[in-house]
Amino acid sequence: MSGRGRHVVLRTGQHMPLLGLGCSQMGGEELSAAVTAALDAGYRLVDTAYFYGNEGVVGEALRRWLGRTGTPREDIFVVTKLPNIGMHTGGPEKFLKKSLDQLRLDYVDLYLVHTPVGYKAKNDTDVFPRDDQGYPCLDDATDIISVWKEMEKVAKAGLAKNIGVSNFNIKQLRKVIANATILPAVLQVELNVYLQQPQVQEYCRRQNIVITAYAPFGSPGRFNTGCKSGSCPCDGDGGCGWVLEDPVVRLVAESHSITPAQVLLRFLVQQNIATIPKSANPTRIAQNNDIWGFKLTETEMEALKTRDKGEAGRRFGPNYAYYQRVRDHPEFPH
Repeated sequence: MSGRGRHVVLRTGQHMPLLGLGCSQMGGEELSAAVTAALDAGYRLVDTAYFYGNEGVVGEALRRWLGRTGTPREDIFVVTKLPNIGMHTGGPEKFLKKSLDQLRLDYVDLYLVHTPVGYKAKNDTDVFPRDDQGYPCLDDATDIISVWKEMEKVAKAGLAKNIGVSNFNIKQLRKVIANATILPAVLQVELNVYLQQPQVQEYCRRQNIVITAYAPFGSPGRFNTGCKSGSCPCDGDGGCGWVLEDPVVRLVAESHSITPAQVLLRFLVQQNIATIPKSANPTRIAQNNDIWGFKLTETEMEALKTRDKGEAGRRFGPNYAYYQRVRDHPEFPH
Protein backbone atom coordinates (compact mmCIF):
# COMPACT_ATOMS: atom_id res chain seq x y z
CA MET A 1 0.00 0.00 0.00
CA SER A 2 1.29 3.45 -0.82
CA GLY A 3 -0.16 6.91 -0.69
CA ARG A 4 -0.59 9.04 -3.77
CA GLY A 5 -2.04 12.42 -2.85
CA ARG A 6 -5.76 11.87 -2.58
CA HIS A 7 -5.53 8.14 -3.26
CA VAL A 8 -4.01 4.97 -1.93
CA VAL A 9 -2.76 2.25 -4.24
CA LEU A 10 -4.27 -1.16 -3.58
CA ARG A 11 -2.35 -4.41 -3.94
CA THR A 12 -3.93 -4.82 -7.40
CA GLY A 13 -2.37 -1.52 -8.48
CA GLN A 14 -5.74 0.25 -8.63
CA HIS A 15 -5.98 3.72 -7.11
CA MET A 16 -8.63 4.03 -4.40
CA PRO A 17 -9.73 7.54 -3.37
CA LEU A 18 -9.11 8.37 0.27
CA LEU A 19 -12.45 10.15 0.58
CA GLY A 20 -15.85 8.87 -0.48
CA LEU A 21 -19.54 9.28 0.14
CA GLY A 22 -21.14 6.84 2.56
CA CYS A 23 -24.71 5.94 1.56
CA SER A 24 -26.08 4.07 4.56
CA GLN A 25 -29.52 5.00 5.93
CA MET A 26 -30.34 7.18 2.93
CA GLY A 27 -32.63 6.60 -0.01
CA GLY A 28 -34.88 8.16 -2.62
CA GLU A 29 -34.39 11.73 -3.78
CA GLU A 30 -32.28 12.55 -0.72
CA LEU A 31 -29.70 9.95 -1.66
CA SER A 32 -29.86 10.72 -5.38
CA ALA A 33 -29.17 14.39 -4.65
CA ALA A 34 -26.35 13.49 -2.24
CA VAL A 35 -24.59 11.26 -4.79
CA THR A 36 -24.90 13.97 -7.45
CA ALA A 37 -23.65 16.67 -5.07
CA ALA A 38 -20.71 14.51 -4.03
CA LEU A 39 -19.65 13.76 -7.60
CA ASP A 40 -20.04 17.42 -8.55
CA ALA A 41 -17.87 18.35 -5.55
CA GLY A 42 -15.08 16.06 -6.73
CA TYR A 43 -15.74 12.82 -4.87
CA ARG A 44 -14.79 9.78 -6.88
CA LEU A 45 -15.73 7.02 -4.43
CA VAL A 46 -19.28 5.97 -3.57
CA ASP A 47 -19.87 3.34 -0.87
CA THR A 48 -23.13 1.42 -0.65
CA ALA A 49 -24.30 -2.12 0.25
CA TYR A 50 -26.99 -4.64 -0.65
CA PHE A 51 -28.06 -4.41 2.99
CA TYR A 52 -28.87 -0.69 2.60
CA GLY A 53 -31.54 -1.38 0.00
CA ASN A 54 -30.54 1.70 -2.00
CA GLU A 55 -28.23 0.42 -4.74
CA GLY A 56 -30.85 1.19 -7.39
CA VAL A 57 -30.91 4.86 -6.38
CA VAL A 58 -27.11 5.01 -6.35
CA GLY A 59 -26.94 3.31 -9.74
CA GLU A 60 -29.42 5.67 -11.37
CA ALA A 61 -27.69 8.73 -9.93
CA LEU A 62 -24.35 7.46 -11.21
CA ARG A 63 -25.82 6.72 -14.65
CA ARG A 64 -27.27 10.21 -14.97
CA TRP A 65 -24.12 11.94 -13.73
CA LEU A 66 -21.79 9.97 -15.98
CA GLY A 67 -24.03 10.70 -18.95
CA ARG A 68 -24.25 14.40 -18.15
CA THR A 69 -20.53 14.92 -17.58
CA GLY A 70 -19.06 12.41 -20.01
CA THR A 71 -16.85 11.07 -17.21
CA PRO A 72 -15.58 7.53 -17.90
CA ARG A 73 -16.99 4.82 -15.64
CA GLU A 74 -13.47 3.79 -14.64
CA ASP A 75 -12.93 7.17 -12.97
CA ILE A 76 -15.51 6.33 -10.28
CA PHE A 77 -14.63 3.85 -7.53
CA VAL A 78 -17.79 1.99 -6.52
CA VAL A 79 -17.99 -0.13 -3.36
CA THR A 80 -20.77 -2.50 -2.33
CA LYS A 81 -21.05 -5.36 0.13
CA LEU A 82 -22.20 -8.96 0.49
CA PRO A 83 -25.21 -9.18 2.82
CA ASN A 84 -25.27 -11.45 5.87
CA ILE A 85 -27.83 -13.64 4.13
CA GLY A 86 -25.41 -14.34 1.27
CA MET A 87 -22.65 -16.00 3.27
CA HIS A 88 -22.95 -19.46 1.74
CA THR A 89 -21.91 -21.36 -1.36
CA GLY A 90 -22.86 -19.35 -4.41
CA GLY A 91 -23.98 -16.41 -2.27
CA PRO A 92 -21.30 -13.85 -3.17
CA GLU A 93 -21.79 -14.34 -6.92
CA LYS A 94 -25.58 -14.37 -6.65
CA PHE A 95 -25.83 -11.24 -4.56
CA LEU A 96 -23.10 -9.35 -6.39
CA LYS A 97 -24.94 -9.93 -9.65
CA LYS A 98 -28.07 -8.57 -8.01
CA SER A 99 -26.10 -5.55 -6.82
CA LEU A 100 -24.61 -4.98 -10.27
CA ASP A 101 -28.07 -5.11 -11.80
CA GLN A 102 -29.28 -2.45 -9.37
CA LEU A 103 -26.15 -0.34 -9.82
CA ARG A 104 -26.35 -0.70 -13.63
CA LEU A 105 -22.68 -1.68 -13.72
CA ASP A 106 -20.63 -4.51 -15.18
CA TYR A 107 -18.30 -4.60 -12.18
CA VAL A 108 -17.64 -2.95 -8.84
CA ASP A 109 -14.25 -1.67 -7.84
CA LEU A 110 -14.46 -3.20 -4.38
CA TYR A 111 -16.70 -5.92 -2.95
CA LEU A 112 -16.68 -6.45 0.81
CA VAL A 113 -18.03 -9.12 3.12
CA HIS A 114 -20.27 -6.81 5.15
CA THR A 115 -19.82 -8.59 8.49
CA PRO A 116 -18.45 -11.97 9.62
CA VAL A 117 -21.85 -12.93 11.08
CA GLY A 118 -24.03 -14.94 8.69
CA TYR A 119 -27.82 -15.17 8.67
CA LYS A 120 -30.14 -17.88 7.40
CA ALA A 121 -32.09 -16.36 4.54
CA LYS A 122 -35.86 -16.50 4.28
CA ASN A 123 -35.72 -14.73 0.91
CA ASP A 124 -33.37 -12.46 -0.97
CA THR A 125 -34.99 -9.24 0.22
CA ASP A 126 -35.29 -10.05 3.93
CA VAL A 127 -31.81 -8.86 4.86
CA PHE A 128 -32.43 -9.18 8.59
CA PRO A 129 -34.52 -12.35 8.99
CA ARG A 130 -36.17 -12.99 12.35
CA ASP A 131 -37.91 -16.04 13.75
CA ASP A 132 -41.41 -16.13 15.25
CA GLN A 133 -40.05 -14.89 18.58
CA GLY A 134 -38.34 -11.94 16.94
CA TYR A 135 -34.84 -13.36 17.29
CA PRO A 136 -32.39 -13.04 14.38
CA CYS A 137 -32.11 -16.14 12.21
CA LEU A 138 -28.38 -16.60 12.63
CA ASP A 139 -26.29 -19.14 10.80
CA ASP A 140 -24.07 -20.34 13.64
CA ALA A 141 -22.18 -22.51 11.14
CA THR A 142 -20.92 -19.46 9.23
CA ASP A 143 -17.54 -20.36 7.73
CA ILE A 144 -15.65 -17.19 6.85
CA ILE A 145 -12.94 -19.16 5.03
CA SER A 146 -15.51 -20.76 2.72
CA VAL A 147 -17.13 -17.35 2.22
CA TRP A 148 -13.76 -15.90 1.25
CA LYS A 149 -13.22 -18.65 -1.31
CA GLU A 150 -16.55 -17.62 -2.84
CA MET A 151 -15.39 -14.00 -2.84
CA GLU A 152 -12.26 -15.02 -4.72
CA LYS A 153 -14.47 -16.51 -7.42
CA VAL A 154 -16.21 -13.19 -8.14
CA ALA A 155 -12.83 -11.48 -8.32
CA LYS A 156 -11.52 -14.07 -10.78
CA ALA A 157 -14.70 -13.67 -12.83
CA GLY A 158 -14.05 -9.94 -13.15
CA LEU A 159 -17.21 -8.93 -11.29
CA ALA A 160 -15.13 -7.14 -8.63
CA LYS A 161 -11.76 -5.50 -9.22
CA ASN A 162 -10.86 -5.87 -5.55
CA ILE A 163 -12.28 -7.83 -2.63
CA GLY A 164 -12.11 -7.25 1.10
CA VAL A 165 -13.92 -7.48 4.39
CA SER A 166 -15.79 -5.23 6.80
CA ASN A 167 -16.15 -5.42 10.58
CA PHE A 168 -13.64 -8.28 10.87
CA ASN A 169 -11.21 -8.43 13.79
CA ILE A 170 -7.52 -9.32 13.59
CA LYS A 171 -8.09 -12.99 14.41
CA GLN A 172 -10.62 -13.27 11.59
CA LEU A 173 -8.29 -11.46 9.18
CA ARG A 174 -5.54 -13.92 10.03
CA LYS A 175 -7.83 -16.85 9.27
CA VAL A 176 -8.75 -15.40 5.90
CA ILE A 177 -5.18 -14.51 4.96
CA ALA A 178 -3.86 -17.94 5.96
CA ASN A 179 -6.28 -19.60 3.56
CA ALA A 180 -6.46 -17.04 0.75
CA THR A 181 -5.17 -17.14 -2.81
CA ILE A 182 -6.38 -13.55 -3.31
CA LEU A 183 -5.59 -11.47 -0.24
CA PRO A 184 -8.03 -8.90 1.14
CA ALA A 185 -7.35 -5.47 -0.31
CA VAL A 186 -9.39 -3.48 2.21
CA LEU A 187 -10.75 -3.70 5.74
CA GLN A 188 -13.68 -1.38 6.43
CA VAL A 189 -14.27 -0.73 10.14
CA GLU A 190 -15.63 1.87 12.52
CA LEU A 191 -12.69 4.18 13.17
CA ASN A 192 -12.34 7.77 14.32
CA VAL A 193 -10.42 9.88 16.85
CA TYR A 194 -12.30 8.21 19.74
CA LEU A 195 -11.90 4.67 18.33
CA GLN A 196 -8.49 4.51 16.67
CA GLN A 197 -7.83 0.75 16.87
CA PRO A 198 -4.01 1.04 16.73
CA GLN A 199 -3.46 -2.74 16.76
CA VAL A 200 -5.77 -3.15 13.76
CA GLN A 201 -4.02 -0.29 11.98
CA GLU A 202 -0.58 -1.80 12.58
CA TYR A 203 -1.67 -5.28 11.48
CA CYS A 204 -3.19 -3.94 8.27
CA ARG A 205 -0.09 -1.90 7.49
CA ARG A 206 2.04 -5.03 7.82
CA GLN A 207 -0.34 -6.99 5.60
CA ASN A 208 -0.70 -4.28 2.94
CA ILE A 209 -4.42 -3.93 3.66
CA VAL A 210 -5.99 -0.49 3.26
CA ILE A 211 -8.32 0.59 6.05
CA THR A 212 -11.55 2.40 5.27
CA ALA A 213 -13.03 4.20 8.28
CA TYR A 214 -16.77 4.46 8.61
CA ALA A 215 -18.39 6.72 11.24
CA PRO A 216 -15.46 9.19 11.10
CA PHE A 217 -17.52 11.69 13.12
CA GLY A 218 -18.41 9.21 15.85
CA SER A 219 -21.91 8.74 14.42
CA PRO A 220 -23.64 11.67 16.16
CA GLY A 221 -27.01 10.62 14.74
CA ARG A 222 -27.03 7.64 17.08
CA PHE A 223 -27.64 9.92 20.07
CA ASN A 224 -31.20 10.83 21.00
CA THR A 225 -30.92 13.75 23.39
CA GLY A 226 -29.32 17.18 23.45
CA CYS A 227 -26.96 18.85 25.89
CA LYS A 228 -26.72 22.44 26.94
CA SER A 229 -24.56 23.12 23.90
CA GLY A 230 -27.57 22.11 21.83
CA SER A 231 -25.53 19.55 19.94
CA CYS A 232 -24.89 16.41 21.94
CA PRO A 233 -25.86 14.56 25.11
CA CYS A 234 -23.10 15.93 27.30
CA ASP A 235 -22.15 19.17 29.02
CA GLY A 236 -20.09 20.28 26.08
CA ASP A 237 -16.78 18.77 27.18
CA GLY A 238 -16.88 15.82 24.81
CA GLY A 239 -17.69 13.36 27.59
CA CYS A 240 -20.69 11.95 25.75
CA GLY A 241 -18.49 10.40 23.09
CA TRP A 242 -19.51 12.71 20.26
CA VAL A 243 -16.10 13.43 18.85
CA LEU A 244 -17.25 16.56 16.99
CA GLU A 245 -17.58 18.26 20.37
CA ASP A 246 -14.18 17.19 21.65
CA PRO A 247 -12.20 20.19 22.97
CA VAL A 248 -8.94 19.16 21.29
CA VAL A 249 -10.70 18.65 17.96
CA ARG A 250 -12.35 22.06 18.30
CA LEU A 251 -9.05 23.74 19.24
CA VAL A 252 -7.31 22.28 16.18
CA ALA A 253 -10.23 23.39 14.01
CA GLU A 254 -10.02 26.94 15.34
CA SER A 255 -6.27 27.11 14.74
CA HIS A 256 -6.80 26.30 11.04
CA SER A 257 -10.11 28.19 10.66
CA ILE A 258 -11.82 24.99 9.57
CA THR A 259 -14.64 22.82 10.91
CA PRO A 260 -14.25 19.98 13.45
CA ALA A 261 -15.50 17.61 10.74
CA GLN A 262 -12.65 18.65 8.47
CA VAL A 263 -10.15 18.02 11.27
CA LEU A 264 -11.52 14.50 11.80
CA LEU A 265 -11.37 13.66 8.10
CA ARG A 266 -7.90 15.14 7.65
CA PHE A 267 -6.67 13.16 10.67
CA LEU A 268 -7.62 9.96 8.86
CA VAL A 269 -6.54 10.66 5.29
CA GLN A 270 -3.22 12.07 6.50
CA GLN A 271 -2.53 8.54 7.76
CA ASN A 272 -3.56 6.97 4.42
CA ILE A 273 -6.81 5.77 5.99
CA ALA A 274 -9.71 6.10 3.57
CA THR A 275 -13.00 7.36 4.95
CA ILE A 276 -16.63 7.57 3.87
CA PRO A 277 -18.48 10.36 5.69
CA LYS A 278 -22.23 10.34 5.21
CA SER A 279 -24.18 13.52 4.57
CA ALA A 280 -27.27 14.56 2.64
CA ASN A 281 -26.41 18.26 2.90
CA PRO A 282 -24.74 19.53 -0.32
CA THR A 283 -22.87 22.25 1.57
CA ARG A 284 -21.44 19.79 4.08
CA ILE A 285 -20.67 17.29 1.33
CA ALA A 286 -18.54 19.90 -0.46
CA GLN A 287 -17.02 21.06 2.83
CA ASN A 288 -16.01 17.52 3.72
CA ASN A 289 -14.04 17.32 0.49
CA ASP A 290 -12.25 20.59 1.22
CA ILE A 291 -9.50 18.95 3.27
CA TRP A 292 -6.64 18.89 0.81
CA GLY A 293 -5.37 22.46 1.14
CA PHE A 294 -4.05 22.15 4.69
CA LYS A 295 -2.06 19.68 6.76
CA LEU A 296 -2.22 18.93 10.46
CA THR A 297 1.08 19.41 12.26
CA GLU A 298 2.86 16.52 13.94
CA THR A 299 1.96 18.05 17.31
CA GLU A 300 -1.72 18.25 16.34
CA MET A 301 -1.72 14.67 15.09
CA GLU A 302 -0.17 13.45 18.35
CA ALA A 303 -2.65 15.49 20.40
CA LEU A 304 -5.54 13.94 18.49
CA LYS A 305 -4.10 10.46 18.98
CA THR A 306 -4.30 10.98 22.76
CA ARG A 307 -8.09 11.28 22.46
CA ASP A 308 -8.48 7.56 21.70
CA LYS A 309 -11.00 5.99 24.10
CA GLY A 310 -10.46 2.42 22.96
CA GLU A 311 -13.55 0.21 23.03
CA ALA A 312 -15.40 2.86 25.03
CA GLY A 313 -15.42 4.92 21.84
CA ARG A 314 -17.21 2.26 19.81
CA ARG A 315 -20.73 3.17 18.70
CA PHE A 316 -21.69 0.30 16.38
CA GLY A 317 -20.42 -2.71 18.33
CA PRO A 318 -22.78 -2.10 21.29
CA ASN A 319 -25.63 -1.82 18.81
CA TYR A 320 -25.45 -5.58 18.33
CA ALA A 321 -27.00 -5.93 21.78
CA TYR A 322 -30.24 -4.73 20.19
CA TYR A 323 -30.20 -7.86 18.07
CA GLN A 324 -30.24 -9.93 21.26
CA ARG A 325 -28.34 -13.12 20.60
CA VAL A 326 -25.97 -11.87 17.88
CA ARG A 327 -23.29 -11.54 20.54
CA ASP A 328 -23.40 -15.33 20.96
CA HIS A 329 -22.57 -15.99 17.31
CA PRO A 330 -19.18 -17.72 17.01
CA GLU A 331 -17.97 -15.07 14.58
CA PHE A 332 -19.19 -12.00 16.52
CA PRO A 333 -16.19 -9.72 16.01
CA HIS A 334 -16.15 -7.52 19.13
